[in-house]
Amino acid sequence: MGETDEALMLAYAGGDAGAFDRLYARHKGPLFRYVLRSVKGRGEAEELFQDIWMKVIEARARYAPKAKFTTWLYTVAHNRLVDHWRARGLTVVASTDDEESGVPEPAAAPSAEPHRVSEARETLERLAAALAALPLAQREAFLLHHEGELTVAQIAQATGANEEAAKSRLRYAMNKLREAIGDD
Repeated sequence: MGETDEALMLAYAGGDAGAFDRLYARHKGPLFRYVLRSVKGRGEAEELFQDIWMKVIEARARYAPKAKFTTWLYTVAHNRLVDHWRARGLTVVASTDDEESGVPEPAAAPSAEPHRVSEARETLERLAAALAALPLAQREAFLLHHEGELTVAQIAQATGANEEAAKSRLRYAMNKLREAIGDD
């Protein structure tokens, strides 16, 4: 990769449009999955995802690398999601990967045994249901850690919580998800 995210964002702020393209390419997948699993549907996620990137574009002149770029990016995303949830009365939302079923298809080799594919799908369904059932703060901590690869300290910074609260939310989420998929 070479260039750090922080250096790319500063280059973008200085007028290097290619730097933004590289940042976007690095972070679009995990950020979109984070947003998608935080709202009800793909259309809603796509709109929020675009809003988040617009906020990044608008903030480029004010950007200062006081934290890792990913922490800053997921703070922007968190704040946009909070606004979204508040506008809807903080409704608990579903987690989806696929518009139809809400569960991704398990990866399978052509020679995979049908019962193993079925077992994998059932595990994914349990995981998706358990993720959707988590309290909002726990789901967000899990998604920031899993999708955004943020540390506990970065989750705390992104959500405005203290580190103990972030650690506790992540631990409770992980325990509930392990329990749901039967991973003791």
